[in-house]
Amino acid sequence: MADFLTDEKPADRALLIGIQTPDMPPGEGAELLAELRELVENLGLTVTRTVLVNLRHPQPKFLLGTGKAAELIELAKADDAQLIVVDDDLTPGQQTNWEETSGLAVIDRQEVILEVFADRAQTREAVLQVALARMEYSLPRLTRAWTHLSRQRGKGALGGEGETQLEQDRRIVRDRIVHLKAELANVVQQREVQRRKRMRVPVPTAAIVGYTNAGKSSLVNRLTGARVYADDKLFATLDPTTRQLRLPDDRRLLVTDTVGFIRRLPHRLVQAFKATLEEVVVADFLIHVLDATNPNVEKHRVTTLVVLGELGAADQPILTAFNKVDIAAPQTLALLRARHPDALFLSAKTGEGLDNLLHHCADLAADGFQAAELLIPHHRHDLVSRLHTLGHVREQANRDDGVLLKGRFPIASAALYTPYLVHRHSH
Repeated sequence: MADFLTDEKPADRALLIGIQTPDMPPGEGAELLAELRELVENLGLTVTRTVLVNLRHPQPKFLLGTGKAAELIELAKADDAQLIVVDDDLTPGQQTNWEETSGLAVIDRQEVILEVFADRAQTREAVLQVALARMEYSLPRLTRAWTHLSRQRGKGALGGEGETQLEQDRRIVRDRIVHLKAELANVVQQREVQRRKRMRVPVPTAAIVGYTNAGKSSLVNRLTGARVYADDKLFATLDPTTRQLRLPDDRRLLVTDTVGFIRRLPHRLVQAFKATLEEVVVADFLIHVLDATNPNVEKHRVTTLVVLGELGAADQPILTAFNKVDIAAPQTLALLRARHPDALFLSAKTGEGLDNLLHHCADLAADGFQAAELLIPHHRHDLVSRLHTLGHVREQANRDDGVLLKGRFPIASAALYTPYLVHRHSH
């Protein structure tokens, strides 16, 4: 359970404040508040109540009006809540004003998501990325008290007692940020070396993307027989996991599971996780998984596409796949099919629609290949073996003048086999 307060009284009861502004579509504030509740409950906290506030104009002191803030503080105290969570971004000054006025811990949506990410991070890279994001978030908020940083459970030896002088605090945090960035650069470099090794054998790659909790990890498990961690909660997977599968034409495909997207994802997390999400940018194509049972599925689709745009991956070929059709209402599926005639519909749980998905993957993977007939000299059996690895050999025949291969071979490796080309097909 996350501990936002001092050790004397852990924060286990929280009052949540949602915001609806005139420029938001009707009902969006309530939807985001429901999502915030799930995020907070994922941290093991008890939500005492949720309050949706209609906000015409942001106010400098509390974001909300002074009277409304006082009213909500009284509600929190009446509920014996130790934590107030505001479903918007608070400035460091606003956060301080809330805490000094209420005597309670007050955090915003950004900090909740940072805490959830900290709980989920497993690999060294994810731990470092989350720690860096938390340090950068906390730096302008040090006037709240150093205890706020020391009580965070940021995995990676980030704890420690605070110093009393603000400048010393800032220096310590800045030094840690520099250290974390250096460590992260080393980890990213190591992963880049691993990726380059993979790319020596140009196997097509696909990245599975989508809103958090859409069933991406379950789909990877179903397709590859892997045991990627999958759970019915937000951000169950933070670390990219790459697995291999065989396509219907017997070629290999590398599939990478990625962190789920969410509305109002803190920008510093988009930046911090750029290295992880590079798998999305370098993939040959994307599989965008959507939860067909979620009433906000259209908004989730847009959110994911917006984040892909921020990552520079908006132009990647995308297969749109609606998951959980085994439990979706028939009328919902009919509506989704009408809105998205090119989308695929499947169930990672039952396997329904997966054959169709794999055939579409094979078509997209084939875009980087060309059909060809090759005649390889007998003394180049090493090349015959390599072409079996690189491409899809449909037919092989031993002839007096060499080994005849017919199949599809990667265009990126054309220099290897062009000297032995007998015939190149247009399709």
